[in-house]
Amino acid sequence: MDRRESLKSMFVGTLAGGLVMQGCGPSNQPEGPENQSTNNKGYGRTPKETLRDEMLKAETFFNPHEAETLAVLWDIILPADEEFGSASDAEVPAFIEFISKDIPKHQLPLRGGLMWLDNRCNEKFGKEFKLSSADQQFQLCDEIAFPEVEDPELQPGIRFFTLVRNLTLTGYYTSEMGIKDLGYKGNIPNVWDGVPDEVLKQHGVSYEEEWLKKCIDQKTRAQLAEWDDEGNLIT
Repeated sequence: MDRRESLKSMFVGTLAGGLVMQGCGPSNQPEGPENQSTNNKGYGRTPKETLRDEMLKAETFFNPHEAETLAVLWDIILPADEEFGSASDAEVPAFIEFISKDIPKHQLPLRGGLMWLDNRCNEKFGKEFKLSSADQQFQLCDEIAFPEVEDPELQPGIRFFTLVRNLTLTGYYTSEMGIKDLGYKGNIPNVWDGVPDEVLKQHGVSYEEEWLKKCIDQKTRAQLAEWDDEGNLIT
């Protein structure tokens, strides 16, 4: 399994236990005239939420040096391959910039982690991270890419790298490009033709012919069921 496949598996597994970020759920605001959804198709934000988003987008959190350092880092985490682009190609930078303002608790870990990364790089190679060679950058990332490493000296970097990796995967695999990479097709209606015969036999039961015609005839699957006043299925 290559690195992109490993990261894809990591992301899907994380989704099974909950999103890697808190704060991305539905609003807790009560529904009222002032909180009705806007007509912005596909966006699903109330007027207050839309206004807040616009205010956050108008602000800038990362300074140029931080943004350039992150640009190197997230394309190391998720580079392009022969079929799909890199994290930067999927507009992950804009996503993380927005998240850093939308969820302020990420700001100190991100900014402090970038400082730690440059300090570590200066100590080892005599230059900041973004100016180091690709081999040096990969060497440093290898030091902090594994949360199970117990070296106290590396713990700040490990926590930082884990956060950036989680945000990068979230941003990428919720983008149009990342969804195509996952092969996700959305909810697709299936055809249910009843409990398998071997399962029915195992339990010593079977369908009544009348119910088979009413409930499992796929030619009538688009018809709505009708019931009489006593709760008996008519059609």
